[in-house]
Amino acid sequence: MKPLLIMGPTASGKSALALAVAAEIGGEIVNADSMQVYRDLRVLTARPTPDEEARAPHHLYGHVDAAVRYSVGGWIRDAMFAIGDIQVRRRTPIVVGGTGLYFKALTDGLAEAPEIGEDVRARVGVMGDAELYARLQRDDAVSAARIKPNDRVRLLRAVEVLESGARLSDLHKRTEPALTDWAGLALTPEREPLYACIDARFERMLAAGAIEEARALAARGLDPMLPAMKAHGAPALMAHLRGEISLAEAAEIGKRDTRHYAKRQFTWMAHQMPGWTKFSSVSPSDRLSAALALLDRSR
Repeated sequence: MKPLLIMGPTASGKSALALAVAAEIGGEIVNADSMQVYRDLRVLTARPTPDEEARAPHHLYGHVDAAVRYSVGGWIRDAMFAIGDIQVRRRTPIVVGGTGLYFKALTDGLAEAPEIGEDVRARVGVMGDAELYARLQRDDAVSAARIKPNDRVRLLRAVEVLESGARLSDLHKRTEPALTDWAGLALTPEREPLYACIDARFERMLAAGAIEEARALAARGLDPMLPAMKAHGAPALMAHLRGEISLAEAAEIGKRDTRHYAKRQFTWMAHQMPGWTKFSSVSPSDRLSAALALLDRSR
């Protein structure tokens, strides 16, 4: 059965649509959100609730420990296994999430990156942003042109690849075969109402135990550069728990960072997703009809 891919900005109702489609056609849901993979972060990443997970089979939610530096390559491996398993059982995979790079790797292929040793990671990790960017400008100008000088996560990755004997820009030219038979629906709701939904959802997260979740994560003493430690809202809430800022300030930072992330997702969908059907209606019934029609047309 052909996979249905559903992407959209955070808080746009992707999970609800995936559940509705799964109920209609007997599909199974595969996570494509880079934060919802972490088991430590159910509340702060708005993972499906246990009740929602019981309504349809869910795959790749909360299956990774926060201490793991999970990668796009790891997700592709796990996702392709899940999709294949679902198809063998003659059910439809519904891949849903907001991580554009996951979807790009799935539909366009993934460059094979070298294994990064802990010695390399430690050596690069002590470098400042300016030093990282200068190294990248010197040895991989193409990547330097794509990465902002203050984007530490991407700078670290690019220089780690350099230290491992390759250039990130060269790797991007060599991609593996991609998933070629798929149908993609991108949700593009109006921005201002979406931002209001983001703010309201963060308040619900606080009421549902986000502070306790942040406290438990902080208590593990993990490297603050790990992806799980940077989940939207988590750093600010941990700063509040340390007494550095008020809860109101932490909540505002969490909301602001999530709104900024949604803006980046809109930009990604506008420029990185050819072949996807864009759909702006927020009506649940309209979205379900659009998803089912897309699957019918693509058969």
